[in-house]
Amino acid sequence: MTASGPGAAGFAGRLRAAVAERGRLCAGIDPHPELLEAWGLPRSADGLAAFTDVCVRALGPSVAVVKPQVAMFEEYGAAGLAVLESAVARLREAGALTLADAKRGDIGSTMAAYARAWLADGAPLSVDAMTAVPYLGLGALAPAVDQAAGTGRGVFVLARTSNPEGRAVQTARLAGNPDAGPGDGPATGGVSVAQSIVDGAAEDDTGTVGLVVGATRAHGLRLDGFTGPILAPGLGAQGASADDLPGIFAGATGLLIPNSSRAILRAGPDPDRVRASAERTRDGIEAALR
Repeated sequence: MTASGPGAAGFAGRLRAAVAERGRLCAGIDPHPELLEAWGLPRSADGLAAFTDVCVRALGPSVAVVKPQVAMFEEYGAAGLAVLESAVARLREAGALTLADAKRGDIGSTMAAYARAWLADGAPLSVDAMTAVPYLGLGALAPAVDQAAGTGRGVFVLARTSNPEGRAVQTARLAGNPDAGPGDGPATGGVSVAQSIVDGAAEDDTGTVGLVVGATRAHGLRLDGFTGPILAPGLGAQGASADDLPGIFAGATGLLIPNSSRAILRAGPDPDRVRASAERTRDGIEAALR
C-alpha cells in the first residue's frame, strides 16, 4: 500500500508537531449512555451536545489528538452528526488534530465516497485522519489512502484490535499466495492476517497510513519495519495502563499514540477536571515511554 500526492508528508509532519507540543495522548470523545447518565445529561441530541461541548472545551486546547467515536453521534441521527460536525470544527480551531473513529471499509466507489466524506478538503465532516477496516482487502482502502495523501491527512488501519473477539480472525495464518499483488499481503504463507496488514501498510513510507494495535495484550506482531504512526487503544476502561506500553510495543519504530477515552471522561462533567484527567494520563504515558 503506497501513497503519493502533494499532501503525502503532511499528516506525519503535523502529527509529530502536535505530539512535540502537547504530548502523545489521543483522547476520545465517547458519549456512552452510562457517561451521559453520570454527568446528569439526557440520552438525547441535547444531552449529546452538552456532553460534547464539555469535551471540546476540556481537550481541544491541550491534547494532541482527539478521537470522536462516530457511532455514538450517528445514534442521534442528523442532529448527532450536526453536533459532530461542529465539534470537529471547534477542535481544529483549538489546535487539536481530529481522528474520526469511523471504522469504514468497503470497495470501489463506496470506499471513495467514505474517503470524500471524511478526508476531502471542504467536506462537512472532514477530519485530520480516520480509522478504516481492511478486511475486504487492504488494497480496497486505496481510495481512502489516495484521498488522504492528496490532502495531507491520515488513515489508521485496524491490524490487531483490543477486543478479544478479534483474535480468531486477526491471528489466523495465511496460506501461500504466489499471485499476490501490492496490498494483498506476502506471497508466502505462514504469517498472521494481522501481520499481513502490518506488512502491507509498511509499503507506505510517507506517514499517511497508520496502524491500530491494541494495548491490552501481547499482539504478536513484528512492528520494527513499520515507520508510520501506531494508535494504541485500550488504556483505562479496557484494562491497559501506561506502564504496559514499553513491553507491549518493544521494538516498534513508528510513533506510538496511546488512546484513552472513558477513563478520562469519568472525571466530568466539569471541563477543568476532564482536562486535568487528560493531562495526568498524558504525563503517565510520557513517563512510561521516556
